[in-house]
Amino acid sequence: MNRGFYTILAAQFFSALADNALLFAAIALLKVLNPACMSESGECWQTPVLQQFFVFAYIVLAPFVGPFADALPKGRVMFVSNTVKLAGCLAMLWGMHPLFAYGVVGIGAAMYSPAKYGILTEYLPAQQLVLANGWMEGLTVAAIILGALLGGFLVGPQFAALAAHSQAGAWFDSPAKLAIGAIVLLYLAAATINLYIPRVAIDHRLPKKTPVYILQDFWHCFRLLWRDPLGQVSLAVTTLFWGAGATLRLIVLAWAATVLNFGPQRAIELSAVTAVGIAIGSVLAARFVTLQRAVKVLPVGIAMGFGVMGMVFISDWKLAVAMLMLIGAMGGFFVVPMNALLQHRGHLLMGAGHSIAVQNFNENLSILLLLGAYALMIRAELEIDTIAVLFGLLVASAMYLLWRRHGHDQDEGAM
Repeated sequence: MNRGFYTILAAQFFSALADNALLFAAIALLKVLNPACMSESGECWQTPVLQQFFVFAYIVLAPFVGPFADALPKGRVMFVSNTVKLAGCLAMLWGMHPLFAYGVVGIGAAMYSPAKYGILTEYLPAQQLVLANGWMEGLTVAAIILGALLGGFLVGPQFAALAAHSQAGAWFDSPAKLAIGAIVLLYLAAATINLYIPRVAIDHRLPKKTPVYILQDFWHCFRLLWRDPLGQVSLAVTTLFWGAGATLRLIVLAWAATVLNFGPQRAIELSAVTAVGIAIGSVLAARFVTLQRAVKVLPVGIAMGFGVMGMVFISDWKLAVAMLMLIGAMGGFFVVPMNALLQHRGHLLMGAGHSIAVQNFNENLSILLLLGAYALMIRAELEIDTIAVLFGLLVASAMYLLWRRHGHDQDEGAM
């Protein structure tokens, strides 16, 4: 791996760090603006809706962001995307409602994703994709961990007290807005690093740029990837993983508050433990799983589902840390090879940006639906243990069906 690859990683790290810290700052701002959003269980039903606004752009813009990523040097695409994220962050700071402002950040993230993953297939040979994805996922997870910790710190009393002794503290009317002001600096750092990403050859430029043609091209790519056996299994697994994972993140926050009696900052810190496990699993996958054997990791996903269900038997925080670490490690171990396989098949079939746009469409539609289901469960005041069992059962059952259907696809098909 050369310096250009590490520049890509650095840009992704700061962008993801800002995204994840902003989530917790936006949640804090929601509670300031609307204390009545709290349910009897103490969980804010607008929290999953906040993430739904974020992922909505991935679904609506999916047909367009892939061609956009493939039509320009991907470093430039990443710079433009981070600028949009920065605009959304500033809009939240200047008074736009957090739901809509976080939706603007989601537009930037939807533009960013095909470029950050697509550049790997263009910059590196196929035999290095699992390793590169291990690095990318590991560093992204590190950003999730640090973003959660940073977000918890920025909205906490310690940072507010620290800022009160400086001129900056006088510029903001709440700790949440003070936190958002600090996160602006992270987006600026990410955008600056984007300028140093090496240029790669433009891949799969569309012959036409009319909306009708772009939608038809997206539908063609969508069907092509779902009909390809290896594309189908990798797309199904990543779709399920990210939908369930985004929901599980919020479940852990609520579970820590109700079962372990953790305060908001400690609950955020506990949710970061899962991300630590994902980083460990990503490193192990990069070390031991080849692209040719990616489908063989599916049984690990079944075990992950049972691990989520096992949370209901835990009431000690030390056991909770161990269980969440294990759940995360299993998730990282099976999703990294699936991501690499999906990128490889997509690059061969239609171009990197197009295939990742299809991937984002499916993954974020899953996130939208599962977060919606979670919000409805909160409104219905289901116990958090019941919700955890339902989501764990969904993951285990779906992964089992995929393993039964596709467990031998890579043995029988050509890469």
